[in-house]
Amino acid sequence: MTSVMRQKGSGRTPSMDLPRPRRRSSSLVWSWLLAALLMPALSAASFAAEPAARYMQRVAKDLISAAHTTSYDGFVRAVRSHADYTSIGLYSLGSYRSGLPTTERNSYFNGMINFIAKYATINAPKYPVANAVVTGQTEETKAGAHVDTRVTLRDGTSYDVRWLLVRRGSTWKVRDAQVLGFWMSPFLKNTFENYIAENGGNPRALVVALNR
Repeated sequence: MTSVMRQKGSGRTPSMDLPRPRRRSSSLVWSWLLAALLMPALSAASFAAEPAARYMQRVAKDLISAAHTTSYDGFVRAVRSHADYTSIGLYSLGSYRSGLPTTERNSYFNGMINFIAKYATINAPKYPVANAVVTGQTEETKAGAHVDTRVTLRDGTSYDVRWLLVRRGSTWKVRDAQVLGFWMSPFLKNTFENYIAENGGNPRALVVALNR
């Protein structure tokens, strides 16, 4: 995996003056979390009827074709529809969560989606995928269900991704993903907390930057 990261590079963060990722593996991790959100809309009934593993296999097939036509608007729609973005967003504020007024949360969530979509548009094409196959699933608990997949790139490189899926009402949502040993939620939390700390400890500064 180290050789893969040396070949691929770390990419760049969208132009919003947020801190640059500090791990070389972060670009690959980000790209796969975001690629997972490139899934066509499924009905609530189909989510409820499918086991998490079968659902993820469907997603794996769909994202391979969708990734070839990445667009900013497409990522925005996908993240808004399929990510558990409210939980991800509130967690990512960390110790600054209480400093953001409830009335400004929607603006923050919109900005976070904007940030993710821009990052996805830049980085997703750097990792062309040949196939992704579900290899296992854990029992569903109150925290959700983990689904493991083996991803193979066009250059023959392969690696494992572990997804965390959670139920929201009758649907599944993507809550997190682990690649190369890194879970994405803590990475996003670190990125946002660092930016807030460097801008007077005011989470509103982050909201402004995310919505540029």
